[in-house]
Amino acid sequence: MYKEALRPAWAEIDLKKLDRNIKNIIAKANLTAPKDSPREVIGVIKADAYGHGAVKCAEVLRKNGVKTFAIATLHEAIELREAGAKEEIIMLGLTPDMYANTLVEYDITPVVCSSENAAYISDAAAAKGKTIEGLIAIDTGMGRIGYVAADPLTEPTEQKDIAKFMYQGNGITSNKDAIDDIKKIAKPSNFKLKGIFSHMATADALDKSFSKLQEERYGRFYGDLLAAGIDIPKRTLANSASIMEIPAVHFDMVRPGIILYGCYPSDEVDRAEIDLEPVMSVKANIVQLKEVPKGASCGYGRRFVAERPSKIATLTLGYADGYPRPYSSQARVIVNGVVCPIAGNICMDQCMVDVTDVPDVKCGDEVIVMGSDGVNSILADDIAAATGTINYEICCAFGQRLPKVYVE
Repeated sequence: MYKEALRPAWAEIDLKKLDRNIKNIIAKANLTAPKDSPREVIGVIKADAYGHGAVKCAEVLRKNGVKTFAIATLHEAIELREAGAKEEIIMLGLTPDMYANTLVEYDITPVVCSSENAAYISDAAAAKGKTIEGLIAIDTGMGRIGYVAADPLTEPTEQKDIAKFMYQGNGITSNKDAIDDIKKIAKPSNFKLKGIFSHMATADALDKSFSKLQEERYGRFYGDLLAAGIDIPKRTLANSASIMEIPAVHFDMVRPGIILYGCYPSDEVDRAEIDLEPVMSVKANIVQLKEVPKGASCGYGRRFVAERPSKIATLTLGYADGYPRPYSSQARVIVNGVVCPIAGNICMDQCMVDVTDVPDVKCGDEVIVMGSDGVNSILADDIAAATGTINYEICCAFGQRLPKVYVE
C-alpha cells in the first residue's frame, strides 16, 4: 500500500460495505412507510463522513437514491459543492448572521431558532435574487440548540420545574412566545420554512422513557405550530438509534449517521434490528524489525521491558493519527493471523509491537490495527471501550491525518 497511501499506514474504506449498509438502512426506515411515499433518508456525512471521507461516501449514498446530505460546518458544505454535489445540503448547527451570504452562495439549507437570524438569511438571499429553505430547530431535551419544546404548562409533574429552567434565556419564556417568533419566520419572504428538526438524547439507551418524552414534546410543539396556522412540510427527528428502534419518530425524513459506517450507536441497542458491517479498517506496514534481549525497553517511560528475548516491530502510526495513547497498555494488533500487544506507550507518530510469537514475520508485513482478518477482529468499539470513549470518536480521529485508501 506504500504507493496508494504515500506512507506505510492508512485507513482502508470499504465502499461495498457502505453500499450494503445504506441499502439496509433505507429498507429499515421504510418498513412502516406508505409504499407510494417512501421516507427520505438524509445522509449524515459531517466530520468528513465520521472520518471516512465525505466526498467518496456521498458518491455511494447518491447511487442509492440519497438526495439530501447533512453536515456541521460551512467548510464541509463547500467541500461537497466544489466536488460537484448538487443535492440539498443541510447545516445541522446554527449559522451566525455574518455567514448568511455564504449559506446563500452555496445553497445550504440552514437550521434556525430565531426570527432575527432567519431575517438575516432572507435578506442575504433577496440580495442574490434567491429563496432559501430552512428548518426550525426545536429543543425537546438534548439541551443544545432550538426553541424549547418543554412547555411548563403541559409537562408531566416531575418535568415542570425542568421545563421552566429550560426556558431561561433568549427572551422566550413559553411555547406561545416561540410560536409567535416562528410566525414571523413563516411570513412570506426569501426564507421558506421547510420543516422542523430536533435531536434525540438517549435513543441509544435501553430505557426509552426519555425518548418517549422527547417524542411527546416534539408532537405537542408540532401540533401547536399547525394550530397557529403555520405550515410544516417536513418533520425529522430520528437519528441512527431511532431508525433502529423507535419507528414512531421516523416521520418524513430520517438521519442515519454512525450506522452508515457500520458501527452501532451503543452497546444497549438491539443489533438484530439492522445488519451492519464496519466500513473502516486501519492498517500499517512494519517498517523496522529488531531482536532485543531480555531486559530491553521500548518507548517513552520504558513502559515495556522485555521479559524474554523478543522481536519488536515498528509502525509509523501514533496518537496524532488517532491511535489513542491511553490505549497503550491494552492495545492489540493483528500480524499475520496472530494477535500481538503494543510494546510500550503509543508515540505521536509511531508505535512498537511485540511480534515475538509471529512465525516468519518480516519488514513490510501488513498489520491490522483496527479491522478483521476473517478470524480475529479489533473493532472501533473495542478501542473505545478500552479508552473510555465511543466508537464515533475513534473513527473520526483515525480519519483526520491517515491517508484513505478506498476499496470498491
